[in-house]
Amino acid sequence: MDGNRRFAKELGLSWEAGHIFGKEKIEEVLDWCFDLGIPVLTIYAFSTENFKRSEKEVKTLMMLFKEELDQAKGDSRIHKNKVRIRILGHLESLPKDIQQSAQSIMDMTKTYKTYHLNIALAYGGREEIIQAIQHMASDIKKGKLKVKDISQKTVSSYLYTSGLPDPDLILRTSGEERISNFLLWQLAYSELYFSDVYWPALQKRDFLQAIRTYQHRKRRFGK
Repeated sequence: MDGNRRFAKELGLSWEAGHIFGKEKIEEVLDWCFDLGIPVLTIYAFSTENFKRSEKEVKTLMMLFKEELDQAKGDSRIHKNKVRIRILGHLESLPKDIQQSAQSIMDMTKTYKTYHLNIALAYGGREEIIQAIQHMASDIKKGKLKVKDISQKTVSSYLYTSGLPDPDLILRTSGEERISNFLLWQLAYSELYFSDVYWPALQKRDFLQAIRTYQHRKRRFGK
């Protein structure tokens, strides 16, 4: 979800307003997924690199994240549509109140299976892989895992996304055409789609265009 600040700047608004518009767009896109029957949506909300932004911006973003997580607990759409929410990332690096809100909504929705909303928060693809390697090494040391038994399936089971399918489509907004440390293991055979539209300005027609483009591509799955 890229382009919140540039969207606000072009409209003569504060960067804070851009992030607020960006947050509201998430809810709209989730509704589009309900309409289209798309069962899994993963959004890249905050990367490990984003901690390098100004203290004021990081604090504002954390406030918005907590607000969104707390609102989700009482959101009838989440419970009506049986949406399981998972927070992917190094949660220990987040403020305690965010950690508590994240754990609360994950516990509340853990039995839901119809839809999956994954929020990548304090997330980095390389960090995720490193952490998986560390956990595998620890289990090897404890005798819980044998080196000869390590496979792609094994590695996947140690990632934040364990139990989830790899993404079919990666959509990035704002004209940037790079992956930026997102789901590096999982996107091995994903289709990539880059839109010039800023995230807060994304319309359903833009979303549908990305899906149509995906549908017209010949999926090869590494063959």
